[in-house]
Amino acid sequence: MIRQVRKPTRWVGRFFLWGMNRSHSSLTDWGLKHVPIERSSSILDVGCGGGRTIQKMAAIATAGEVCGVDYSEGSVAASRAVNAKGIKAGRVEIHHASVSQLPFPDRKFDLVTAVETHYYWPDLPRDAREVLRVTKPGGVLIVIAESYKGSKLDALQAVAMRALGAAHMTLDEHRAWLAAAGFSDVQVDEERGKGWMCVTGRRALDGAPSGTSS
Repeated sequence: MIRQVRKPTRWVGRFFLWGMNRSHSSLTDWGLKHVPIERSSSILDVGCGGGRTIQKMAAIATAGEVCGVDYSEGSVAASRAVNAKGIKAGRVEIHHASVSQLPFPDRKFDLVTAVETHYYWPDLPRDAREVLRVTKPGGVLIVIAESYKGSKLDALQAVAMRALGAAHMTLDEHRAWLAAAGFSDVQVDEERGKGWMCVTGRRALDGAPSGTSS
């Protein structure tokens, strides 16, 4: 079960991915309210899982493009199935790849999203810098999560995160993480009653200072 949560397989993992699409939907909707999504936006979803976040954003960015990456072949297959129409229309691409080596050129995306996935990134500091690389100047990264140190459910979550070998950070640690990677205007928002959080950071415009946070 732990393996399926971290890296769903093509067949057994389909059950977990279906459940993730359902359980993360409201969290995703809340988080995406904190970032602009335009009709022509170029968007990357890191750790795209079952593909529901891509589907949501592609429905808004109808004149743009939405790409997804996941290191699990099972997730890639499931995400491609969910987004078959968008892929056929040439507006969606989903790649089997790791956040540590994104298969995209520098400064490509207006928005990068990561929903319930950064816990498992191999090297959080380095991987955040890799995301920064593919973000356009003025573009935004948002990390959305419902497991973090200090949440209302922390007593239970801490045990699960240790079992998964996953990162478990405080709100302040999330803020410092993105600022240290070079993102500017770093902000953390919390929906305390639901145990949700998101952290956003912007790639500074050329010539502007980076790493500031609030």
